Amino acid sequence: MAAIRNITEGRHFLTRALVFAAIGVLPYGALYAWSERLVWRHAQTNKFFLVKSAPPTQYDYVILGASHAAALGYQDMTPRLEALTQKKIVNLALVGGGVRVSRLIFEYFLTRHRTEGVVYVIDSFAFYARTWNEDRLQDTRLFLRAPFDLSLARELLSDPSTRSVGVDVLTGFSKINNKDRFASDVSPEESTRFNRSYRPVQQIDDQRLTYLYAQPIDQAVFARYMAEFEDFLRDVQSRGIRVLVVKPPIPERIVRWIPGEQEFDGRLKELLARLDIPLHDFTHAGNDEKLFYDTDHLNKDGVVNFFQAALAPLLAQ
Repeated sequence: MAAIRNITEGRHFLTRALVFAAIGVLPYGALYAWSERLVWRHAQTNKFFLVKSAPPTQYDYVILGASHAAALGYQDMTPRLEALTQKKIVNLALVGGGVRVSRLIFEYFLTRHRTEGVVYVIDSFAFYARTWNEDRLQDTRLFLRAPFDLSLARELLSDPSTRSVGVDVLTGFSKINNKDRFASDVSPEESTRFNRSYRPVQQIDDQRLTYLYAQPIDQAVFARYMAEFEDFLRDVQSRGIRVLVVKPPIPERIVRWIPGEQEFDGRLKELLARLDIPLHDFTHAGNDEKLFYDTDHLNKDGVVNFFQAALAPLLAQ
């Protein structure tokens, strides 16, 4: 009798536990669904949203890189570049994104789309610190407007350095708690600053460059990210995808300040020579100070000038 009573009590406990769990899970599920609906309503520029929301497409070029590449896709710049080149182009550059970030978004892109070519807009700062690589990938703000997708979750969970972010994407915790859930995701840089010309201020320039280029450069870190970049390029080439590596225009006063740039260029050229990839260096082309909206990012006039004089002819070949 005691055994039967214990079984009955166990069943009652299990039933109560399931009811209690359902009471908690159902509201959470409703919040998750509501947050997901808000993503589809308000997301505009999130790169993961762009990949998920577009129907499976064959592109001619995917643009990758950090903020200098991202500016090339602000406002209506991508349609303009498409019109100039007669190519199908998508800009998946992520602000503050190093090679690890670019590799993640590109791998996710390939789960739905295809491309004939990759344009990698390269910046040396992204090779000098975890800040722009592992740490950037662990920033849940990157994924607040990313629609739920098991493909993205798998990409994140497969890498130990992003496993916790993968769990967050699956559970939707950060998405549910997004304080800007009702706001557009268009950044101030794109919405307003992109249309202005920057008047150089030494203090602002110094703060910007000190933020990007921590000194002294850790050569071991530099070598590691260069090796990861080479591995990424080899992987892209193995898929039969053409690669173009581009250095964007930078004001001369900034070029003179950037530490270790000659060494970076030399190491980069050696790497690209091994892969038979040319370096298209536009550092000193179209870099008049009036063509930038801040210390080092092209404004709208600067991007249009860069497209017409350099990038569009390159991509149209």
